[in-house]
Amino acid sequence: MANILETIVEQKKREVAQLPARLIAAGDLRDAMLERGESRDFLARLRCATARQGGHHSLPIALIAEVKKASPSMGVICPNFDPVRIAKEYEAAGASCLSVLTDEKFFQGSLDYLRQIRAVVKIPLLRKDFIIDERQILEAIEWGADAILLIVAILTDAQLEKFHTLAVEAGLAVLVEVHDEEELERALKISPQLIGVNNRNLKTFVVDLATTERLAAKMEDRRLQMAKTSAPSSILHPPSSVLLVAESGIHTRADVERVKKCGASAILVGESLVKQGDIGAKVRELIG
Repeated sequence: MANILETIVEQKKREVAQLPARLIAAGDLRDAMLERGESRDFLARLRCATARQGGHHSLPIALIAEVKKASPSMGVICPNFDPVRIAKEYEAAGASCLSVLTDEKFFQGSLDYLRQIRAVVKIPLLRKDFIIDERQILEAIEWGADAILLIVAILTDAQLEKFHTLAVEAGLAVLVEVHDEEELERALKISPQLIGVNNRNLKTFVVDLATTERLAAKMEDRRLQMAKTSAPSSILHPPSSVLLVAESGIHTRADVERVKKCGASAILVGESLVKQGDIGAKVRELIG
C-alpha cells in the first residue's frame, strides 16, 4: 500500500504532465524574476530576526507563519479560511516570512493565494508544495514566491542538485527539507543555506520534535569535524553557516524553546496558528 507521500507525488506527476512542455534554464527563471519586479530576500529576513535583540519576553528566533487551510492527516484545520486576512494578521503579529500552501488536492491550497497575499503584505513568501519538475519553479516565480521548498525524500540526488542550483541562480531562496539522517547527508552535499527539519514523518504523519534535536546534533558534529580537518573551500555553505528551520509539531512556547536550544534559528508553524482564534496572541505566546 502506498504511503501518503507516494500518493501525493503520483498526483503531482499527473498535474505536472498538464503543464506546457518546455525546457527551463536559469536564464528563463532570472527573466521571470526581472519581469515580476520587486525582490524580497527570504533568507535575509530570517537572519535578521534571529540577530535581533528582543525584550525580556521575546525569543531571537524567526517565524515562518504558514497560510494553511487543510492537511491529509487533519482534514480542514481552518473552516473560515481567508488567506489574505490570515497573511495580514501574521505580518502584523511579527512573522518574518510566510509559507503559502499551493497544493490543491491534499491541502486545499492554491497558486492564486501567492498572488493575492503578495499584493497585501511586504514580507517574503515561500511556495510550499511538492516540487518534482523545474516548471514548478517557474510557476512559483510567476505567481509571487520568493522561496521554494525542495523535499529531499521525493527527489533524486540529480534532481535535488539541479533544482537547487536553478532556483538559487535565479535569486530564489530554497528551503531543503529533510526527515532523517540519510536525507540530511544528501542535503548537505549540495551546500544549502537553509535546511528544514520536518518533525512530521511524511510517510506515517507521526510527529516527534526529537527529530530536530537529533539532526541538529548531527549537523553540529559535521561542523566540528570540518573545523578539525580544515575542509576544502569548495563547500559554499559549511554546516556552521546553514540556517536550521524546525517544521511541524510546534504548538507551545516550550516547543519553541526546545528547538531553539538545539540549534534551530527559525520555526515554520501553521496548524497551531490558524486553529487559534487570535493569531497575534498565539504568535506572542510562541516567540514574544
